[in-house]
Amino acid sequence: MFDLAGGKAVGLGVMMAADFPVPDGFCISTAAYRKSVSLDDVLDGFDRASSDDDLVRLAGDARRRIMDSPVPPHLDEAIAAAYRLLGEEGEKDAKVAVRSSATTEDLPEASFAGQHDTYLDISGAAEVMDAVRRCWASLWSDRAVLYRAANGVGQRDAEIAVVVQLMVDARQAGVLFTVDPTSERRAEMVVEAVAGLGEALVSGTARPDQYRIGPGAATVHGRGALGRGQLRELWALGRCLEEFFGSPQDVEWAYDASGRLWITQSRPITTLFPVPGAADEQPRVYWSLNAYQGLTQPFTPMGAHMIRLRQMAFQPGLAGSGIAARIPGVHGWLYWDVTDGAYSEKGRARLAHLIDAFTAPAGRALLDHADELRPSSGIDPLAFAPPRKSTESRSRTVFALAFPKIARARIVARSEELVRPYAGPVHASAEERLDFVEEVAPKVARIELDLPHEHAGRRAAEIGSRLLSGVAAAAEINAVFRGVPGNPTTEMDLALWRLSRRIRDDAASAALFTGHPPAELAVRYANGALPEVIQHGLSRFLRTYGSRVRAEIDLGVPRWSDDPEPVFAMLANYLLTTDPAQDAERLFTDAARSAERLIGELGRRLPWWRLPRAMAAGFMLRRSRALRGLREHGKVYLMRGFAHIREQLLLIGEDLVRHDRLARPEDVIFLVPSELRAGLRGADLRAIAGERRARYERECKRPRVPSLVLSDGRALEPRGRPIEAGRALHGLAAATGVATATARIVHDPNTARLQPGEILVVASTDPGWTPLFLTAGALVSETGGLTSHGTTVAREYGIPAVVGVSDATRAIRTGDVITVDGSAGTVAIHD
Repeated sequence: MFDLAGGKAVGLGVMMAADFPVPDGFCISTAAYRKSVSLDDVLDGFDRASSDDDLVRLAGDARRRIMDSPVPPHLDEAIAAAYRLLGEEGEKDAKVAVRSSATTEDLPEASFAGQHDTYLDISGAAEVMDAVRRCWASLWSDRAVLYRAANGVGQRDAEIAVVVQLMVDARQAGVLFTVDPTSERRAEMVVEAVAGLGEALVSGTARPDQYRIGPGAATVHGRGALGRGQLRELWALGRCLEEFFGSPQDVEWAYDASGRLWITQSRPITTLFPVPGAADEQPRVYWSLNAYQGLTQPFTPMGAHMIRLRQMAFQPGLAGSGIAARIPGVHGWLYWDVTDGAYSEKGRARLAHLIDAFTAPAGRALLDHADELRPSSGIDPLAFAPPRKSTESRSRTVFALAFPKIARARIVARSEELVRPYAGPVHASAEERLDFVEEVAPKVARIELDLPHEHAGRRAAEIGSRLLSGVAAAAEINAVFRGVPGNPTTEMDLALWRLSRRIRDDAASAALFTGHPPAELAVRYANGALPEVIQHGLSRFLRTYGSRVRAEIDLGVPRWSDDPEPVFAMLANYLLTTDPAQDAERLFTDAARSAERLIGELGRRLPWWRLPRAMAAGFMLRRSRALRGLREHGKVYLMRGFAHIREQLLLIGEDLVRHDRLARPEDVIFLVPSELRAGLRGADLRAIAGERRARYERECKRPRVPSLVLSDGRALEPRGRPIEAGRALHGLAAATGVATATARIVHDPNTARLQPGEILVVASTDPGWTPLFLTAGALVSETGGLTSHGTTVAREYGIPAVVGVSDATRAIRTGDVITVDGSAGTVAIHD
């Protein structure tokens, strides 16, 4: 009844039905509001509003309209009759609270707390009716209208019910958080209390007593008017409410003069990041798989299904680092359970090194909190972990070093042969397509393992680095790998760059990018209505690279071939570059030449009698450059396999839509194969897919999820503040060089407008971001490591990069002038 009664009334009603101690009352529905108020012309104005000033003006019009409109007599009489029933026998005018209950309150993604009015100690039918009208008007307060606009809630979607509820003669009142809202620790509750009514606390006009309650109220911090018995009662009530609603709660409560506890409201705490729970005595340790993959959004259910299949294939190589086989998750946020590695005295450093390689500074945080991760049993779970055995063929390594071009060609040929059978049937029934998907999905998930492993390039780099020990710094060795040939992601970016140059040189094509947004150009492309330079050029690009996209590791995300709008956005960015000195192909070629010169320079630093050593080092580094691009090769073919599976799933979705079992074909990504099987046998999947889509869209708005968390809710962050004197941020030195330029905060590469030379500041990156690297002056990332994708590409493109910079997207603002020192690992913010 949410649409009829609003969030607050529904919460109170379900608690009353479950026999929680809720004061008696009644609800004036949204239907009553609609019958009493006519705002059609004002709502039309909201549809046309273009500024906050317009919204505020229209909100004032709506409030005046409501206060001036007469309430229908039958409704006035019904409210008065319901009010009289609340009073005890002989009591004419009971004291009540009149409280707003909007349909936009207590949503999972936004609480809207305090946005609508409450009136206390109201007595008499006339005062009740006046308070009801003022509650209706508060739906259109300036703050409520602006809050809805900021949270993407349409003004037409806002409706309001009103709760009229007996007042509690409160001796003490306050708020109970069933999870500590500051530390987010699930094992501890926080109680704030004041004498008398709790409204002073909620409104912020009173300073409360605060208590922290451990399990069973065994630990109490704080002193005040509440006794231990009351705190134990609140603890028990909080646990019951959490279990009842299935989520942590923010509870408003009151003790009356007789000492009886009442609940006046309970709503979900919407700000907590989702963490898998665990019943273990010791907290379990989780590493965010989303962060590891560079995703700032949740996985779709089908994407999570594929990731779990991939985990099964890779598990033998991960177990030695203390990573468990099962991937728990909450609402699309997936975690590796790294408890075994984190609690191991011998394995912790190894695990921390692995974590920092991809999501620095989370690994350092693990070591900083080692004192909290002591196994009570005294058993070191990784003390006897077997050493990993190399299965690499020595002869293949020698061959690759001797004939790198032939080795590359063989790997590409084998990859094409391997991925070809995953294309799927052209003509088949939906059941046959699903049979195919279930058969090949585990094979696609392990495609990177089944491809020939070419470690020769990495080994050659290690040998070359050792041969130059003492004469070459680590930053110089990294610089050797600028402009590496044969990286398919780099080749993709350069192919798009070349297309942008052809578009720039064609006046009709270039003109379309002025005043026509990417979404419109994508529609024209789908209709075949673009000039030949764009239409043919983009078709050729998508034939090769259409399986790529931002967040591509999630199979549920539409590929560029499904929706080329992001490609048009990147082309628009490239067209901003007109300076010949910023030509991406030229810069890439210059970076390669610079790297070759550096190899020679490093060899000459050795004395003449070590000429054979210098020659061997040069040989190894050059061979490493020739083979290094293969590190991205497996991911490319994994994405091609994903694209084939997506194609089959969407065809299954079309069949389900034809049979009225799914609302749209794309909703298959919010299901898993077993559910699709049930749908093909007659089950209606529309409701479950719709609920999951809505939850996914809500979770996409979550600002951030930490890389490393405990099952009790605590996030593990490095000790010490990342921002130091002089506005310097510190991270991991990832790609050498120094750049000073204007910062650009980017949360979504699909909508970015990065001016040439600007410094790209992001939370994380994956291959879908790399086209921006071609014109960026430098990279600053909140997560990442020396082997993460963004770092590798930055080195290859020759731009400085600092990663693992905590809160970079908050500490730095778009327009700030900053200096990125990729050798020192610092980011200076200039005043």
